[in-house]
Amino acid sequence: MQDAEIAARILLDQGQEHRVETPHGVLHVTVHGAGNARRPAILTFHDVGMDSKSCFSTLFKFEEMQEIVKNFTVVHVDAPGQEDGAAIYPAGYQYASMDQVSEMLPAVLQYFNFRTIIGVGVGAGAYILSKFTLSNPDAVEGLVLINVDTNARGWMDWAAQKVCQLHIKKEMHFFFLPYSRRDLNIERNNTFKCPVMLVVGDQAPYEEAAVECNSKLDPTTTSFLKMADAGGMPQLTQPSKLTEAFKYFIQGMGYMASSCMTRLSRSRTTSLSSSFSMEGSRSRSRTLSQGSQGGQLPPSPSHTMEVSC
Repeated sequence: MQDAEIAARILLDQGQEHRVETPHGVLHVTVHGAGNARRPAILTFHDVGMDSKSCFSTLFKFEEMQEIVKNFTVVHVDAPGQEDGAAIYPAGYQYASMDQVSEMLPAVLQYFNFRTIIGVGVGAGAYILSKFTLSNPDAVEGLVLINVDTNARGWMDWAAQKVCQLHIKKEMHFFFLPYSRRDLNIERNNTFKCPVMLVVGDQAPYEEAAVECNSKLDPTTTSFLKMADAGGMPQLTQPSKLTEAFKYFIQGMGYMASSCMTRLSRSRTTSLSSSFSMEGSRSRSRTLSQGSQGGQLPPSPSHTMEVSC
């Protein structure tokens, strides 16, 4: 391999870093791939106590995720001052609230000239992307919300639990501001206009909140995945299962229709002990099926299904 090819490969793996000016400050954004201009970009937002690398590297560097990555531009957004190596803000600095962070995202789309995105958020990042989607419905073609809680109640208890569970980055203050997160007031008549995939680990601390959120969304456009053996962070502990589900989600949106779901086909005769449940589906989407071969998936009404993954 020539030196130029090696350098290009390293740049592709590391991504291109940008600093994007927004109405509420500067965001650090890392872009991977050129993707297809006719497709939405995949935009991620991380959870409390993490940055984009620690939250998403395991998932997006997973071998079978590369089929998706090569077909889309992937954009990782870091919360203000939370990127790896960020300087510590001075004393008295006014940190952005979570609502303000969601208001920063239109500047990111404008900066890169993205018409639409598929949002992938974890925890606090899922809340931020939910808020952005409600305010900018035409900009979001799909949402993958991991460990989402759209309610304000119990927020500080939830954040305190994260402090105990994770190695917290320095200066995570903006997530802990009093009243920095408000109830999104999602109901059946005030909900997302795009397809949504909710993901939570079986018996994870966020399971009840995710189930409640699922009950408020349109069942014809919502999929609910409860993953066994996933713990509190499915994107880290079960990247294979989440990748497979994400592929089906994207196919249901009309992208990558010829993609072969090889892993599911290979493992469809294995034990259901590593299964996950999927509740709901888009009326025009394709759903997981043990009998599916190579991505040829029959349409199905909303229901709960367990498959081996």
